[in-house]
Amino acid sequence: MTEISALKAGLIADIEAADTLDALEGLRVGALGKNGVVTGLLKTLGGMSPEERLEKGPPIQDLRESVTAAIAERKAALEQAALDARLASEKVDMTLPADLGPQGSVHAVSQVMDELAEIFADLGFSVATGPEIEDDWHNFTALNIPETHPARAMHDTFYFPDEEGQKKMLLRTHTSPVQIRTMESFVASGQEPPIRIIAPGRVYRSDSDATHTPMFHQIEGLVIDKGITLGHLKWTLETFLKAFFEREDIVLRLRPSYFPFTEPSVEVDVGYTLTNGQRVIGGDGDAPGGGWLEVLGSGMVNRRVIEACGLDPDEWQGFAFGTGVDRLAMLKYGMNDLRAFFDGDLRWLKHYGFSALDVPTLSGGVGA
Repeated sequence: MTEISALKAGLIADIEAADTLDALEGLRVGALGKNGVVTGLLKTLGGMSPEERLEKGPPIQDLRESVTAAIAERKAALEQAALDARLASEKVDMTLPADLGPQGSVHAVSQVMDELAEIFADLGFSVATGPEIEDDWHNFTALNIPETHPARAMHDTFYFPDEEGQKKMLLRTHTSPVQIRTMESFVASGQEPPIRIIAPGRVYRSDSDATHTPMFHQIEGLVIDKGITLGHLKWTLETFLKAFFEREDIVLRLRPSYFPFTEPSVEVDVGYTLTNGQRVIGGDGDAPGGGWLEVLGSGMVNRRVIEACGLDPDEWQGFAFGTGVDRLAMLKYGMNDLRAFFDGDLRWLKHYGFSALDVPTLSGGVGA
């Protein structure tokens, strides 16, 4: 009994003297781990007679409970001290005059949008914009998605309250309405294609988790000309992805899909390889250690969409594509949670932000 009392006093003294969580964990393992000293004493109870167990069991059990309680108390104290130190180091006295220069940086989304604009400008595309508060016709009907079309269930839409005599209004669910408005403007002004535009911007859908937010950024592209084929689409996307990821070994896989505004429609996957447990874009996804990631939706513009905009679908053809800007940023720069893009956490922004001097150029590297 005297030995157990002395062991208890020594262990508790060591626990109270532990100044780091690592040191405390070492003491816990030494006492209560699989081969710990207290665990060893508990194991001896199985070989004792009932009389011995009644005599020696309670002090051993008391030793275990006392050591466990002391460890928990010391751990809580160390964690609180660490939190207090962190809060003290991050505290800002708002009454002091500012003595630092500008602390801002270019957000990853803004940087990637600039990278995309640079790449597509080199391919002859211009940037087109449109309203974020859109009417139902431009957002759905003109894109071959009438009111009864089941594809509307694919979009969790934010609608504005209906007003008598007014068009049904909503927050746009994609930047495709910009394509419609661009074709309409050509017809209204008496111009003829070719049309080559990209339409980056904010879009809205009622969804929220690690890879979805109610507001996110999308970029869509549109080409309208004579004699356009699916081959032109594949070459354009392959050229774009090679420039964006700055790798020549980009391999694309096109899978048949369905979108109301394109026919035929294809999902575009890009190959990746696993390097140190991380996905690295590039290489054949069917090779050992590889795989495929879906990055784009695309297809040939549906005849009905071209016709709805006032163009002759027998004369003009085209292709369209779309992808999430935030998703491209996550893939290229190793981010794993979309919600952090909009948290406004200065630490995240400092880590993933870009200098204003990091202007994307094809000669210097878009991701320089």
